[in-house]
Amino acid sequence: MGQLIATAEAGTGDELAFAERLIAAYPDDARLHFLRGSFLAGSGRPIEAHASLSLAVQLAPDFHLARFQLGFFELTSAEPARALATWEPLGALPEDHYLSHFVAGLTHLIHDRFPETIRELEVGISANGENPPLNRDMALIIEQCGGLAPPPAAAEPVEEASATSFLLGQLGGRGTTH
Repeated sequence: MGQLIATAEAGTGDELAFAERLIAAYPDDARLHFLRGSFLAGSGRPIEAHASLSLAVQLAPDFHLARFQLGFFELTSAEPARALATWEPLGALPEDHYLSHFVAGLTHLIHDRFPETIRELEVGISANGENPPLNRDMALIIEQCGGLAPPPAAAEPVEEASATSFLLGQLGGRGTTH
């Protein structure tokens, strides 16, 4: 596992082939399928990425990071209902867990509640010491939401998911690989 992560960090482009060799040797290792899915998402192969991330969650339903990333991938693929269903088991996490805050923030995002999105994502970033690349993804969402939040006194109804669709379209090509 360490060699695979080192290969990915080196940026040689060999990480996907290396992950596939490891999966051939250890087909039931959810971590390998998760990393493969992340590599595939990052290389613009969404159908294969979704299948690999889904398999990681199927193999290890309590692999919380894989479940979160699968839902995040679904959200950025314009499938918010599917993302919410994927994230549902994460509701059992402690309220102070960073993934709980990230899910809450992204759920607010789906409903165009940008101030709440920002608040939850900021709390999640503060609580997340495990996964700095994920914090960077959430910070990008916060940055984009800052320009979409209406002033409190001038809040008006907006078309369903219009701003969210725009924001997620901006993030769709980016994926967390860790």
